This record gives sequence, C-alpha cells and structure tokens, in this order.
Amino acid sequence: MDRRAFIKKWTPSPLTLILLGLIAWLWFRPPAEVSDENQAISPWHVTLPDGRVLTSENLRGKVVLVNFWATWCPYCRKEKPVIDAFWQDNRKRGFEVVSISIDDSPEKIAAWMQDKGYTFMAAPTNASVVNAFGHVSSVPTSFIVDTEGHIRHKIAGQVHYPRLDKLVTPLLNPTAQTGNP
Repeated sequence: MDRRAFIKKWTPSPLTLILLGLIAWLWFRPPAEVSDENQAISPWHVTLPDGRVLTSENLRGKVVLVNFWATWCPYCRKEKPVIDAFWQDNRKRGFEVVSISIDDSPEKIAAWMQDKGYTFMAAPTNASVVNAFGHVSSVPTSFIVDTEGHIRHKIAGQVHYPRLDKLVTPLLNPTAQTGNP
C-alpha cells in the first residue's frame, strides 16, 4: 500500500471530526446545573491553612463564592484560573472566594495553592460547613452567597467567567471601587 492510499484510508470524514469534537467538548466541559436559591444558612467557619479562623460573619457584606473542590479533580483544576481571574477583577467591589476542599489536608491545600499561585482563601471542610451547605460529595460544586448571608445560586459543575459575571455581578455593590489592587 502506498502512502497516498494509506492516508486516504485513514482520513476521517468531516462528520467523524465533528462528532469527535463534540465528544471532546462534552468530556472536558461538562454542563453545569445552575439553580436559583434564596435560602438562609446557619453560621459556618473554616480554619485556613495558616491557622486563622474565617467565619461567615467575617464575610457579611460581601458576595462570596463558596467553591467545593479537591486537588485530584480535573474540572476543579480547570476552573481555578477562572475563579482567580474573576476574584482579581471584582474583589474591590465586595467579592470574595472561599474554596473548600472536600478531602485534602490543610498542608496539601496550602502547598497546592502556593504551587499554582492562587491567593484567594482555601480551607478543608468541617462539620459547620456541612451543616450550612449540606454534604457536598460531587465536585466542583459552588454556592453564591449574597451580602446578607443567603445562598442565592448553586452551581453543580464547573464555573466559567461569563457564568460568574451573570450570577455575581448583579449582587455586587455598584458604588464599590473597581479594578485590580
């Protein structure tokens, strides 16, 4: 068999390429389910890897993305740069991120965050978090909490910048300072 016959025999059809592309898109970007909520939550707290305790009361007055994740989760790793970019762009407007690992130790969380260069808050889960948000076992899962401490949206799946912009921006203080630090 000459080279031309081999290439012609193994050249996929346009339909095959489209189907492979669709499968790859669905595999690497699964659709997230977004639900609107208006649910008060009980007080919660986390211990950050540096030993500081962060409470839900400390976050009152801010819009908070509470993002459940794990270092082994490929979708979690893929969404972290998006979360970081959105946080960098909106933190002066009253937006905060608390990334809660479902199964990693404080040491592993701190090392992973430092290695990736992320500076938003990350901590392991605990009983108060489970009491407030429920037992989250599927990651990534995120909750958007408003300035009064109510869950406004739940995102079951990977977050994207446009989705964050659509869900978070209406909740932010329009008179707060914008831009990067």
